Amino acid sequence: MKARTFRRHLRESFKSLGRNGWMTLASISSVTVTLLLVGVFFVIMMNLNSVATSIEEDVEIRVHIDPAANEKDKQTLEQQIAGIAEVKSIDYSPKEEELSSLIASFGEEGEALKLVEQENPLNDVFVLKTKNPTDTIRVAKQIEDFNFVFSVKYGQGTVESLFNFINVSRNVGLVLIIGLLFTAMFLISNTIKITIMARRKEIEIMRLVGATNSFIRWPFFLEGLWLGVFGAIVPISILATAYYYLFDFLQGKLAANHFIKLIEFNPFVYQLSAILLLMGAAIGIWGSLMSVRKFLKV
Repeated sequence: MKARTFRRHLRESFKSLGRNGWMTLASISSVTVTLLLVGVFFVIMMNLNSVATSIEEDVEIRVHIDPAANEKDKQTLEQQIAGIAEVKSIDYSPKEEELSSLIASFGEEGEALKLVEQENPLNDVFVLKTKNPTDTIRVAKQIEDFNFVFSVKYGQGTVESLFNFINVSRNVGLVLIIGLLFTAMFLISNTIKITIMARRKEIEIMRLVGATNSFIRWPFFLEGLWLGVFGAIVPISILATAYYYLFDFLQGKLAANHFIKLIEFNPFVYQLSAILLLMGAAIGIWGSLMSVRKFLKV
C-alpha cells in the first residue's frame, strides 16, 4: 500500500468517528465499561493467585530424625532425601535451634521452656521444600519409609485442603475470566456492528464506484482500532489510579503479614495496561472486520 493511500485511510477513519458522533460514543462507552469490568476482575484474580503462590511456596516438610541416629546415619538420611528428584532444598536444624525457635515463638511465655534446655526433648530436623508444592504430600510419604526417620510433618490434612482450595479457586477464576472475555467480545463487537450497519449505504456506494474490498475495509479496520484504543484509555486510567492508592494504603497494613501481599505497582499496572489496550484494539478490529465482511460478501 502506498503511503499516500494509507494517509487517506487514516484521515477517513478519524473523519468517520467525528461524523458518527453518537454511535462512536456508544461504541467507546461499551468498550470502556466492559474492559473496566475485565480489568477489575483481572486485578483481583492476579492478586489472589499471587497470594496462593506465596502460601504454596511456604509449605515445607519437617523430617524429625530418630534420636538414636549418629552423625553417619544423619548423613546417609540426608543423601537419601537429596536424591529424591522432586526435592528443591534441604536444611539441617539441630534440636538446639528447634528449641530456641520454639521459645521465641511463645514470646514471654516461652521463658519457662528454658528450664528444659539441659534435657532437650526435641529432635534434630531436616527442613526441605519441593520444586513443585503439590509434590509435598507424595515426597513426605516417601520419606516416612526411610531409616532413622522418627516422624514426618507437613501439615497433614491442612495442606491437602489448602491445595484443593487453591486449585478450585484458580479453575473457577480462569473460567470466569474466559466467560467475561467472551461477553466483552460479544457486547463490544455487536455495538461496533450496529455502527457499521448504519453506514451500509456508504459501503454499497463505494462498491458501485469500483472500490476494491481492501480499499473499503481499511478505514473500518482503523476505525475499529481507534474505538478499541480510545475505549481502553478510561479503564486503564481508573484502574492504574485506584491500584496506586490501594497499594499505598494496604502496604503498611499488610507489612507484618507474610502471606497476604499485593503485587507491586510497577510493573504490574503497566502490564495490565498493555493487556487492556491490546484487548480493546483486537476486539475493535475484529468487530469492524466481521461487520464489513457481511456487506462485502467475502
